[in-house]
Amino acid sequence: MACEPALVIADEPSTALDVMVQAQVLQLLQKLQQEMGLAMLFITHDLSVLVEVCDRIAVMYAGRIVEEGPARDVFEHPAHPYTAALAAAFPRIGDPRFRGAPAGLGGDPPDLQALPTGCTFHPRCPRVFEPCPDVDPVLTEAGAGRVAACLLVEGAMERSLAAAR
Repeated sequence: MACEPALVIADEPSTALDVMVQAQVLQLLQKLQQEMGLAMLFITHDLSVLVEVCDRIAVMYAGRIVEEGPARDVFEHPAHPYTAALAAAFPRIGDPRFRGAPAGLGGDPPDLQALPTGCTFHPRCPRVFEPCPDVDPVLTEAGAGRVAACLLVEGAMERSLAAAR
């Protein structure tokens, strides 16, 4: 901070911290951001943290953005199944549905040197359907100020096929 950066990249700034320390770290980062006029890039798997400190979220899978948009919209109404899995992976305090039934995502992340054909998420996707192994989805408008790379998004199949030509 001594060099007064314009951008701070925070890679997993709250991972493995207890809830109280996590809150203190995030408050400190937000205070520094306001006082110094910093832009901040948070890298984390915990979407519940991002929704509290970020204006926008970009979700990546296998090195590509699969969804991007306003933080609260992406967290509360995910358009991509991977985003939905990330959002469901963290329990909500006081919500009894999360007790005894933790959410998770089956399978393993792909080998980045041998990516699956079509949608790279299809081997793990709970919503996979026939074209997913063959069609590589492109980012398609998925609501106001949002995009997602999923064939379930209206218009994505047509845009993806046109991009492949």
